[in-house]
Amino acid sequence: MNSRNWVRLFLSTLAVGGMSAAVVGFAVRWEEYRELFVELQFAEIFAVLTWLVGVGFIFSLISQMGFFAYLTIHRFGIGIFRSVSLWTGVQIVLIVFVLFDLVYFRYRFFAQENDSILHYMLVSIFLLCIGVAVAFLKARQTKKEAFIPALFFMIVITTVEWFPALRTNEESWLYLMLFPLLICNMYQLLILPKLTLRTSILKTTGK
Repeated sequence: MNSRNWVRLFLSTLAVGGMSAAVVGFAVRWEEYRELFVELQFAEIFAVLTWLVGVGFIFSLISQMGFFAYLTIHRFGIGIFRSVSLWTGVQIVLIVFVLFDLVYFRYRFFAQENDSILHYMLVSIFLLCIGVAVAFLKARQTKKEAFIPALFFMIVITTVEWFPALRTNEESWLYLMLFPLLICNMYQLLILPKLTLRTSILKTTGK
């Protein structure tokens, strides 16, 4: 990776975060913003759009910090445990632990009297499904050993990045933050090998 590709990754991920937050923001708060479209209040629509894109930029920066932290943690993990298979086992344990905590602790601290635990389980199930799908694509794109690290990133690192919204437990903020983070994380994970390959080709050709 050269500096040009790092800048390209940064700016493109920033754009992905802004666009995804704008779409998700209007979707999750449609009841609040619907009148603006019905009454064609373009100035207000533009103001809300600008705000949502700005929030998406912030989520994108959080995602990028998480991604680079993940790359560092992955290298340290391999070095500390001195075995890829052992580090893989540790990652699986952490994945299970995080998915369990997303259900247990959220239900314990935020559940109302008549709330069902199924509602809290759905979030973990959704995150697991997205993680598995992205990890499968990553494994096909690179090698099968990349499946668990990719799953770890999509579940554990995304949950850590999502923690501010998890603490407030306000539904619209939960979704507004989660989807851009997932999209940015998925984008970075899948685009990095292409940028790395591009750098290798440029070095080989001498350009």
